[in-house]
Amino acid sequence: MPKVSTDHDYAARDKSIGINTYTTVLRRPRVPHELFATYWRDVHGPLCSRVPGLCWYVQTHFDRAQDAHLWPSVEGITPFPDYELDGGVEIGFASAEDQTTFNDASSILFADEQNMFAATVAYALPNGSRTLVDRIPDPIPNAGDGFDRIHVHLGAATDDLDAFGTFLTDFAEKLAAETAVLKVRLHLPERYDNAKPAPPAPNVDHLVPPERAAVGILELAFETPLTRRAFLESDAFAAIAQGQQQHVRHATAFAVSGVYTYVRDKTLTLAGLRGSRPAQLIERLGANNQAADDVRQLILTGQL
Repeated sequence: MPKVSTDHDYAARDKSIGINTYTTVLRRPRVPHELFATYWRDVHGPLCSRVPGLCWYVQTHFDRAQDAHLWPSVEGITPFPDYELDGGVEIGFASAEDQTTFNDASSILFADEQNMFAATVAYALPNGSRTLVDRIPDPIPNAGDGFDRIHVHLGAATDDLDAFGTFLTDFAEKLAAETAVLKVRLHLPERYDNAKPAPPAPNVDHLVPPERAAVGILELAFETPLTRRAFLESDAFAAIAQGQQQHVRHATAFAVSGVYTYVRDKTLTLAGLRGSRPAQLIERLGANNQAADDVRQLILTGQL
């Protein structure tokens, strides 16, 4: 298992992402999972990476097979009904102008979604997301990196989204203060509007039931599943989580199988340039020539 030092916090590196979206994805039911995951990583991923305007593009793949003990059950808070996902996507921008540039060019990307996705729902974060702590050094993971990662989707108990956001922010801040928690990233999107389905991908479902219109998402990382289970069963977590029934109606956690970074700070990663799996091959063989400027120029322009 990878080791980290709790003396270092890399959260500040995410501040360049001023505007964000968090998109939930569900694969088409008759597309085998491995085919879906490969296409998403190595075909759709590099296509998205090249759409102009991007500052940040990360795929997080979920593992449906991991055990159910990801998040504590609380009386009065139930899982979202009929809620299965295969991943979450962050697409972020440094400015509103960059987002407009992306939106104007994105039809070529969204036309590809129907090949693998049954449903995608893009939650808007016009003020960005917030990384409260990140003790994991790698800024551009392209793998299942050995850390125990989960995404917890939380549904508001009332229409008072300000109170919901205040509770989740306080909750996240207290989690970030615990040394057992290696990463806390909080997404508090605007209420989703079915009258304005997003993203505008043809032949893909973009509608949500009422309980999933107002949500918050916590991205958490721990050193191991044992660390996570011990912390979530501790008195410290019980104290942090007090009062959540007043603000949270539903909670569903998803295990992360891999995090794949294609664009950071407006720069293509090796995964963004070549595809996730080819990038892993290049790194594993130490093929430095494949990451050299002349090869990069050739791949991007077709010219030396």
